[in-house]
Amino acid sequence: MMLFIYIIFLLVITLNVLYWAVFSIAGRLGKADDTDQSHPPLRVRKIGVLIPAYKEDAVIVDSVTENLKQTYPADQFDLIVIADSFQPQTLLKLATMPVTVLEVSFETSTVAKAINAALSRLPLERYEILVVSDADNHMAPDFLSRINRAFDQGWRAVQGHRVAKNINTSVAILDAISEEINNHIFRKATRVLGLSSATIGSGMAFEPALMKAAMSTQHTMGGYDKELETNVVLSGHTIAYLEDAFIYDEKVAQRAVFENQRTRWIAAQWQFLTFYFWRGIRELLSGQFASGFKVLQAVVLPKILLLGLLVFGLIIGLFTGSPILWQIPLLLLLVLIASLVVSVPMYLWKRVSIRELLLIPVLLMSFVRAVLNMRKAFKRFMHTPHTGPADTPLP
Repeated sequence: MMLFIYIIFLLVITLNVLYWAVFSIAGRLGKADDTDQSHPPLRVRKIGVLIPAYKEDAVIVDSVTENLKQTYPADQFDLIVIADSFQPQTLLKLATMPVTVLEVSFETSTVAKAINAALSRLPLERYEILVVSDADNHMAPDFLSRINRAFDQGWRAVQGHRVAKNINTSVAILDAISEEINNHIFRKATRVLGLSSATIGSGMAFEPALMKAAMSTQHTMGGYDKELETNVVLSGHTIAYLEDAFIYDEKVAQRAVFENQRTRWIAAQWQFLTFYFWRGIRELLSGQFASGFKVLQAVVLPKILLLGLLVFGLIIGLFTGSPILWQIPLLLLLVLIASLVVSVPMYLWKRVSIRELLLIPVLLMSFVRAVLNMRKAFKRFMHTPHTGPADTPLP
């Protein structure tokens, strides 16, 4: 019986490793959806940048200041801060800046509630594109111009390239690497293979009517972007990915914050699968591969957990006395490591030292604790605090 369970375990792990391997190769063989920037755009669209912010007094003024530095015509974009639980002095500072501030308050705050409140209060007919940016995010100066060019090509949903704006601690470096691997696998590679890019919660842009319809049903506490993405794809649209449209995001710098953030993400993914898994199965059975695959993509095991399971499987295999049962997980472990290595851009490899490599098992334990504690995030939003970056590396 134990041998049978172990074989099933190896089968599940093998399918996950194959997913990571195939998509890591695909990401190297093709291109994203970026277009030539040397010619004038067909037209300049009015863009609204939604910035949902919960208790983000420490970073919001700096972020607004940076995000006003767009090369896009100033009269053609609005920064809209959705201010939840801000200090009065922060609101006074924002009132002196050329931004729109929408104050909101909820018994239980979530990003989805903040965005839906803005969608219900804003004159959406004023905008042709809505962009979502986190309170700590800094858009590259040409970010909105690149988004506008993508809409010239007929896209109605676009994900930009979110990268780290701080790599000042070992945790931040590993978090930055994790994000770039996900960019390579879940965004660029999926587009190379003709599927929709995954969204990531910020640096994404939508046609207003499409976004409002996709946001109308939200079931998860902290995973609104995954539901938004899924509803867009289920409605028959493909999400583009712009590799050269950069938006800079503050990465977690401490293990405690990393664990808190992953707890929220894991809980959101679990809730998402609870509501959408069988919908994905029905989509596949009806021949709707693109939308069905988008749902089932959430079943893929996180890379750090997969690494831990492979090491565990290797140890168990060594105790079975059968060479094949430890050789298989060892081979899979090597394939997975190779897949992750080719997915990391060179600018981040230059920051990796033995200290970061030794930290990986520690973060794995934090991830396991996050899995065990995910119920905490089912009923309350677990906010990730931002304090401002120490440096801003450019890819």
